[in-house]
Amino acid sequence: MEELDIQKNEIEEKKKEKGGFWKGFFCAAILFVVIGAVALGIGVFVKVRTYPDSTRGLVTQNQEVLSKLEKLEMYIRGYYLDEIDDDQMEDYLYYGLVAGLGDPYAAYYNEEETQSMLDSSSGNYCGIGAVFSQNLMTGVITVTRVYEGCPSYEAGILPEDILYMVEGEEITGQDLTNVVTKIKGEEGTEVTITMLRGEETIDFTMKRQMIEVPTIEHEMLEDHVGYILITEFDGVTDEQFKEALAKLESQGMKSLVIDLRNNGGGSVESVCNIADVLLPEGAIVYTEYKGEEREARNSDKECVQLPMAVIINGASASASEILSGALQDYGAAKIVGTQSYGKGIVQSVLDLQDGTALKLTTAKYYTPNGNDIHGVGITPDVEIDLPEELKTEVTLSLEEDVQLQKAIEVLQQ
Repeated sequence: MEELDIQKNEIEEKKKEKGGFWKGFFCAAILFVVIGAVALGIGVFVKVRTYPDSTRGLVTQNQEVLSKLEKLEMYIRGYYLDEIDDDQMEDYLYYGLVAGLGDPYAAYYNEEETQSMLDSSSGNYCGIGAVFSQNLMTGVITVTRVYEGCPSYEAGILPEDILYMVEGEEITGQDLTNVVTKIKGEEGTEVTITMLRGEETIDFTMKRQMIEVPTIEHEMLEDHVGYILITEFDGVTDEQFKEALAKLESQGMKSLVIDLRNNGGGSVESVCNIADVLLPEGAIVYTEYKGEEREARNSDKECVQLPMAVIINGASASASEILSGALQDYGAAKIVGTQSYGKGIVQSVLDLQDGTALKLTTAKYYTPNGNDIHGVGITPDVEIDLPEELKTEVTLSLEEDVQLQKAIEVLQQ
């Protein structure tokens, strides 16, 4: 045991030198049980609160756990053959603590991952210009959208391709935000990702570039039907939506189609601001936090007075379901397409005050009529699916897009 005594002394020195491995762990543990949170602008609905059980810390109040952690580190430093990355060990302490919740939506983000998340929410980032979604039951990550003119489009990546590896590392089951961080990087650098397409395994090597993709696209269709595509809800989407709506109104728009297909959600603040423009006075969504009564996020009296249709599919989730569910409950729009994903819970991103962040499920949400859609989804008023052979197309013409055709038809009835 003499070697271990020596290693124990080294551990004490390491604690003094770095201060981060154990000090950081204790900070994370405290933040885990005393959640006085500051939003980073993604989760919203975050309020500062102290829970009654905040003194019952799994780690901070349990000397056995602390002793065991210290013993684990002592053995690792005493016997582990290869070099030890202290920063990585510290990160994985936090990853493991959050993973212990068993919640696929909860995650700890280190500094790099937190910055990547914030960059994405701003609408600008350096990457390949593809949007991914993750099946939380299987962990499989799938391409849902490829932006024209971006590296992913030029390389030939298609919607419904399955992401298998990033730089030779298999990523199935990893947190989606962390995987996306691996794909992003400095402008001009290369990244290689491996995709599964049917029976094929295909490697794509692309040069990262600055991606400035608007989350809103709009155009005027025949018969003065306005069309607005919302690809995601981030910090700039609500203002982009209002601008698009104003342009279409100035062109004499008589009805409106809102396309939420493959929109996995995003900022609740952003979607509520959009819903406020479209709905009459009343509740947009109800949220219910731990130990609290339901509370409503409301719209004011002013709203668009137009016939509306909303297109959804199985990849329309979260904030997309808040918008489509509210419009359906008020009878303000007809919902066209296929059953939505069914994510009726809210995640809040909590600032840990050191450049890192914690994402937790903090509330359930309900549609204005009080419907809980978690695990169920929004059922379309008019159900219609795309032909299978068209689901891998990057873009569809109006002649091919039977769901858009049906939405226009519904507006003309």
